[in-house]
Amino acid sequence: ITDAGFCGAHDSVIGREKNFIIDRFKTLMPVKMHLASSGIQLDGVVIDVDEATGKAISIQRIQKPK
Repeated sequence: ITDAGFCGAHDSVIGREKNFIIDRFKTLMPVKMHLASSGIQLDGVVIDVDEATGKAISIQRIQKPK
């Protein structure tokens, strides 16, 4: 599991309006990045760990829209 938790707009790039991020990537020019504000949600996981082995017993996905 990588990058398991995020609070922000679902249709965004690192919580910013995706069009600005894509333009910056394509042009390599600095742009002002605006916060995305639609489709806010919480994503993450809850992992139960066996204390003796340090291994995961269960993993539960959390996905809660606002």
